[in-house]
Amino acid sequence: MAIVNKNLKFLRTQKGLTQKQLAEKLGLKQAAIGAYEEERATPPLASLLDITKIFNVNLDALVSQDLSKVPEKERKASSNSSKGKEVLAITVDSNNKENVELVMQKASAGYLSGYQDPEFVKDLPKISLPVLPKNKTYRAFEIQGDSMLPVQPGSIIFGEYIEDVAGIKNGKLYIVVTQEDGIVFKRVFNFADDEGKLLMVSDNRQYQPYSIATDDVLEIWSAKAFFSNQFPEGSASNPSVSDQLALQIVKLQQELTKKK
Repeated sequence: MAIVNKNLKFLRTQKGLTQKQLAEKLGLKQAAIGAYEEERATPPLASLLDITKIFNVNLDALVSQDLSKVPEKERKASSNSSKGKEVLAITVDSNNKENVELVMQKASAGYLSGYQDPEFVKDLPKISLPVLPKNKTYRAFEIQGDSMLPVQPGSIIFGEYIEDVAGIKNGKLYIVVTQEDGIVFKRVFNFADDEGKLLMVSDNRQYQPYSIATDDVLEIWSAKAFFSNQFPEGSASNPSVSDQLALQIVKLQQELTKKK
């Protein structure tokens, strides 16, 4: 039995709940609980988050540790150790599949105060991108400004939810949400271990890098794809990244030809 399925049955029986009672608490049918406990299905993230609230356990522990072998006090301590880390508000469709909510520029200010509110998130427009890998949590953000050219202002960035700054890979693209800076799209370098800061770098070098404290971060989303109705334009004076790459390839081919 997969560890999360085993943990669900253990927690339910330990608390003295029937499958029907737990199903009612989760807003599911009793058959769904039976399928989870018999490992015929895996609870979606929305249900897993609800389970952590009902049984006061940490999400990481729920999906990775055999809780029957962990003393109850330690399970609660593990849960409390994540105090201050907010639970992500998500929505699901009629098939219990997670939606991809879209945060437009005009909604970005409201998102800073409503990102934890299920009702606010529920009212955000929903979009889909079939090529995104399954079993992940995604959100889409409309970006502002030209700091990340050639990605154009108004582009939609699809981000995968990152639970902790430790998951940041230096130099990769992220949507970072903070109360002070709002929603920003940058390349991020993690100096949390040494300085407790993230370095935010723009692809447009006219913008200077700056740092933010990791404690100020509300959400982190790893950029996985983007949509734009504007094609990046290159010119002789300001070639696009793709143009520069093409020129480098041509020069390399010419050098190889000369050597032959």
